[in-house]
Amino acid sequence: MSIEEILKNAVAADASDIFLIAGLPLTYKCSGSQNRIGDKMLLPEDIKALIDEIYEISKRQRDNLDRGTDDDFSFSISHLGRFRVNVFRQRGSLAAVIRVIRFGIPDPVKMNIPESVLSLADNKKGLVLVTGSAGSGKSTTLACMIDRINRNRSCHIITMEDPIEFIHRHDKSIVTQREVFIDTPSYLESLRSALRESPDVILLGEMRDYDTISAAITAAETGTLLISTLHTSSAVNTINRIVDVFPASQQHQIKIQLSQILKGIVAQQLVTGADGELIPAFEVLKINSAVQNMIREDKLHQLPSVMQSSAAEGMFTMDSYLLDLYKQGKITKDELLLSCVNYDTVSKKL
Repeated sequence: MSIEEILKNAVAADASDIFLIAGLPLTYKCSGSQNRIGDKMLLPEDIKALIDEIYEISKRQRDNLDRGTDDDFSFSISHLGRFRVNVFRQRGSLAAVIRVIRFGIPDPVKMNIPESVLSLADNKKGLVLVTGSAGSGKSTTLACMIDRINRNRSCHIITMEDPIEFIHRHDKSIVTQREVFIDTPSYLESLRSALRESPDVILLGEMRDYDTISAAITAAETGTLLISTLHTSSAVNTINRIVDVFPASQQHQIKIQLSQILKGIVAQQLVTGADGELIPAFEVLKINSAVQNMIREDKLHQLPSVMQSSAAEGMFTMDSYLLDLYKQGKITKDELLLSCVNYDTVSKKL
């Protein structure tokens, strides 16, 4: 089977990922479950041939692979979709995992993304963070946010991604998309460059280290709306993660800066619905004067209670969102207890 046939069948099966690994049959990931296709085990030479086809289709140089490092890139096939591939070595042979990205921007209604999450994109300046573990749906949420701005505002949107997943066409806004390591050497370099490109909105794929986080905070202070991601599981963890990156002597100043520029934090995860489909669950913190004081005075332990009591402002904790999903019959009791943050509290509420 050729790589094009594999990709076509994956799109038809509504798969999210494709696994090409020696010693296993071709495997698709659908709704969070692995589906192994047939009984034929893929051999190392089969994997190499398929990966050779991927490089040929994508017209990508094999420099990273030839240097012995992993290679992460994306490519498109007309009328089929866009694919993000990571090629790596394991047990002495090549392997690849391919993420399937359909053409077009996801519909936030079909993706079950609430208005209180999307409305954070209506901010004209400041810092908005979308957080969660790898594979939690952050890219989809970000794409919906950028699309909302693109359709409603006349501005310059600059995205920095590794790799580019969703392609945004120019609408009311100009959208320039830069792929890290292809269009620009690093997140940090592209961020510094973006500030000289008349940006109104910057999407920074990930705040990975001290230099990038520091530059992102500086960019958000210039009057630009900066949207980025972190691999953290809650609003409180996100703020702590940013502050802890800085030396102790700077942490008080960073808390003051964050209290002034932060507009909102979304934490998300994917949970298995009662029908077996994956659905997103969210925690949303929006910044008001009370939250600003808590960040400035290092009283982050009080944030969950503020989120619980501020539903009218579009805030909620992860556990309250999961409880609502359970009450609506969208997830089971077992999934609720498996996914919640405070097991004992949720058990008592049940």
